[in-house]
Amino acid sequence: MNKRPAPTGPYAVGTTTFTVYNDREELRAPGTKRSVPVRVYYPVQPEAVAGMDRAPYMSRNVAEGLKKALHVPIRYDKRAAAGDNVSECYPDAPRIEGRRFPLVVYNHGLSSYRESNSFLCIELASQGYVVMAVGHPYDACCAELDDGTCLFFDGELSKKQYDPFWRGMMKALQLTHTQGTDRELAQRFDELQQNYCKLIISRVHEWELDTLDAVRYARETWGAWIDFDRGIAATGHSLGGATAYMLCLDEPAFVCGVNMDGALFGDTAGKVLTRPFLQISCQGNLKAETRAFIDHTQPVYGAVFQGMQHLGFTDMKHMMGLPFLTGKLDAEIMHATVCRLHRELFDTFLKRTKDRPEMTSSEGVTVTEYPPDR
Repeated sequence: MNKRPAPTGPYAVGTTTFTVYNDREELRAPGTKRSVPVRVYYPVQPEAVAGMDRAPYMSRNVAEGLKKALHVPIRYDKRAAAGDNVSECYPDAPRIEGRRFPLVVYNHGLSSYRESNSFLCIELASQGYVVMAVGHPYDACCAELDDGTCLFFDGELSKKQYDPFWRGMMKALQLTHTQGTDRELAQRFDELQQNYCKLIISRVHEWELDTLDAVRYARETWGAWIDFDRGIAATGHSLGGATAYMLCLDEPAFVCGVNMDGALFGDTAGKVLTRPFLQISCQGNLKAETRAFIDHTQPVYGAVFQGMQHLGFTDMKHMMGLPFLTGKLDAEIMHATVCRLHRELFDTFLKRTKDRPEMTSSEGVTVTEYPPDR
């Protein structure tokens, strides 16, 4: 396992959880109500965590769910016995009195888990952001509610990701070999999702609602602790990245966003992006993500990583030595670059401490700016 990255900001990081129990129908379990589990990472004074134990990185339930989702051994007991199942944050550490910090919302990928990008979330919190990582029951490998309930991944989603499955899968593979402009590729991807991916489109909408539930709870509960005056930033991996894009399209409260290698599923018909956005991609998935580069009135940035695979944009890059799943780019370089790009965007358009982001290419990544086209 690669060395896990330590946060670099001036703050230590506290963490807590909450679950929103609401009256919205749970579409994956008819007759029940949708619940939304959230983990919060937040800045604290370094001296406030002296003598405190760090939070566990992963529960046994999540490890089992992740093992089934990835079909690779997680070795939970071995890591726990070695003291390796810890995270660089502290449960319920004292908040900084009289300080309000801007909010970033993170959404995980389909069949992933709430803490799947914890290293990124912790880094952002150490730099002065509150980060809410939103879990999605039945869409996650395991969603843990605060009442002790564990809701595991609904395997039917994998079978129905394309409908009909094999024809949709073939069309998706054909797209990876298709040539065309960004607009032409975006139109072909939209044809793919409209013809074969109606269920996935509906899940993105459900995840938007989950995120808004979490934000509403935070407004009601932590209004004196979170600075909502400047708006909210969104980020996410895979389907969570597509959710970040849709939130920036649909919700005025979201002022900027990042998609980490998510095919841009969602109902985008007739919509124009009016928020600055960053599209992070590996080369293999880029042709399903070109919609981010068209129909926008604010700057959009595309960062293409060479030698990366889809899971490499998550904590898995540090957790497993499987380049065919995570890519060949050095894990520390990948992490530092992804964090740098997030901070440049968020410092400029959320904190507003910079006039413009320094979105520069570096080792393993090529960054392109797409000026507004409307």
